[in-house]
Amino acid sequence: MENQVDVIDRVIKNAIKVMEESKYQIFEILDSARNEALSLSVQMQEVMNQTAEICDKVDELERTYRLARLRLTDVSRDFVRYTEEDIKQAYEKATQLQLELMIYREKENYLKTRRDDLQKRLRNVEGSIERAETIGSQMSVALEYLSGDLTQVTRILESAKNRQLLGLKIILAQEEERKRIAREIHDGPAQSLANLVLRTEIVERMLSKQEFEMVQHEIIDLKGQVRIGLEEIRKVIFNLRPMALDDLGLVPTVRKFIHDFEDKTKIRTSFEVRGNERRLRSAMEAAIYRLVQEAFSNAAKHAQPSFVSCELTYDEEEVLLVIRDNGLGFKVEAVESKTKEHTHFGLLGMRERVELLEGRMEIHSAENSGTRIVIQIPTNVDKREE
Repeated sequence: MENQVDVIDRVIKNAIKVMEESKYQIFEILDSARNEALSLSVQMQEVMNQTAEICDKVDELERTYRLARLRLTDVSRDFVRYTEEDIKQAYEKATQLQLELMIYREKENYLKTRRDDLQKRLRNVEGSIERAETIGSQMSVALEYLSGDLTQVTRILESAKNRQLLGLKIILAQEEERKRIAREIHDGPAQSLANLVLRTEIVERMLSKQEFEMVQHEIIDLKGQVRIGLEEIRKVIFNLRPMALDDLGLVPTVRKFIHDFEDKTKIRTSFEVRGNERRLRSAMEAAIYRLVQEAFSNAAKHAQPSFVSCELTYDEEEVLLVIRDNGLGFKVEAVESKTKEHTHFGLLGMRERVELLEGRMEIHSAENSGTRIVIQIPTNVDKREE
């Protein structure tokens, strides 16, 4: 074990040396890119000022040239009032203005092209700066980790396998979620759109036969079908990521979900919030919302309840979530062993979400006695890590 630690120590020291050298090179590249961006900004400002002046000049020349053309037309028509010399002068002036206008238009086009080129170059340089800053920051973080206590490396290596297994479970859960979304789209919006195509073909046939009254009724039905399809698409979008979760927070979003759940399933519900409500981290609020969503969905699918309740309690250092139903209930050990065997992502998915949040989940149930799920999620993880 000591030899392995020595080897790891030597590898880490070499990695630190290479990364420090690379870090200085990145800083040099970053400094050069910033200077280039500053130079491009100055050039672009000068070009934009010149472009504005040229545009004003072109507008002025266009007005003057139009007046000169009108003057030339008047002089050319009236041979009594104007002499041949007047006509010649009017012609020469109009020609001179036309030539000058062409020159300034060329200058205007050149400056606009140069402005666009400078803007493109500046965007590219700013993108390079942003990437260099990100890489530099990542390397600084990596250097801090590598420069830390080597005794932590063994622990990190030992946990790597567990993290990989957890990562695989997360990937499987994501794939299961994608399948669910695909089924929702196939069974909802896709079917509605297919029906709309069929109905439009029917309308086309009616129009060819001039059955206008039937066409009117069919179009009214089509409008209703479009509204239904739009509502289904909105539901899919809401299930992917409720916008209210970011805008309003966890409690209003959960309250809306439970209200919609009751309308859809006709199962009575209740939602109670205790403690001092506060905003949590975005990822934590999303995870808690998914836990509520999964628990209610499981109850509706398997428990046949007439009532489901949710209690959300905000304590100083944790959030407590209690979900009850008066449904059929089940033997917890039997269902959990079956869940693991068949890789079902109902209770297993909920447990994994809770574990990712460093929380605990308890399930209390018995046949014909309903189910109670208790979830404790710490909200002071960041403070404890410090």
